[in-house]
Amino acid sequence: MNAQAKLLKLQFVSFLPIDSLVALTASIICLSFSPIFIRLSELEIGPNATAFNRFWIAAVAFWLLNTLLTVRHRDRNKETPLEQQKHHLVNRAKLLIIDGILISVGLMLWAWSLNQTSIANSSMIHNLVPIFTVLGGWLALGQTFDNRFLIGMVVAIFGATLLEAKELLSLRMSQELLGSLAALLSAVFFGIHPLVIQRLRSNLSPVTIMTWSTTTSFLFMLPVVLIAKEQLFPTSINGWFAVIAQALVSQMLAMGLWAYCLKKLSAGFSSLVALLIPALSAVEGWAIFSESLNFLTVVSFFVILSGMYLAISSTSAIKFEND
Repeated sequence: MNAQAKLLKLQFVSFLPIDSLVALTASIICLSFSPIFIRLSELEIGPNATAFNRFWIAAVAFWLLNTLLTVRHRDRNKETPLEQQKHHLVNRAKLLIIDGILISVGLMLWAWSLNQTSIANSSMIHNLVPIFTVLGGWLALGQTFDNRFLIGMVVAIFGATLLEAKELLSLRMSQELLGSLAALLSAVFFGIHPLVIQRLRSNLSPVTIMTWSTTTSFLFMLPVVLIAKEQLFPTSINGWFAVIAQALVSQMLAMGLWAYCLKKLSAGFSSLVALLIPALSAVEGWAIFSESLNFLTVVSFFVILSGMYLAISSTSAIKFEND
């Protein structure tokens, strides 16, 4: 039995998509800087303007990347990526628009919550995304997850909520609690996002998906920021650095790599790994903004890792039906 168990384990490891795991890890690191960049940009502009600048800069960057890819393919007398995927783009237009709106609304709520509570608290609540991803996958797509994965998810979510437990149990209708509720609502939108991307990845490349999704987000945010009558652009070098860093690191790199890994990894597992983000963000908040960092942060980090270990050793972590 021991030999058989070892053989099964080796066979499972051989299925692990290393490229997707590396992309997911890089995406998580990039995303962990999001609350830092948001906090810095909100020293000059509001949350809606912060999201608007993030999306329009990222949209320009994605279109430039698409142009470069198009030129390269034409030089080799090949069909360009957009030409290859034109038919699928038409069929998937609704999903691309929905994804852009999901990201826009989710980011607005999260940006607002970061003004009401600490980076650590907001990040912990915002990153309860796996609950809504797994629930949505089960209800809408009929996805199933084995017991090992579900236990790992519960353990990881417990670790992610350790820092916020005291605040939530007190049920104080304070500014911080309202910020936490906004972060929770943002988790609902971001929880649906990977399910949409997972469907899109069956036909479209990550660059194509994020180009159209980010463009939709930019167009959605434009009337919002105009109605809110916020200052549109930063006025200092530091302010521009914050919004450009958000666009290139937190949107283009992070979300592009995230879309890439969802070709082979399940949406539920990818969202579960994202629970590492608040622990990383808490450390970054301590280093940059001198926010308090206590023993619970360390405990939370290791509890999350324990849950991730259970989840990654589950077959529910990998998509075996790849197109």
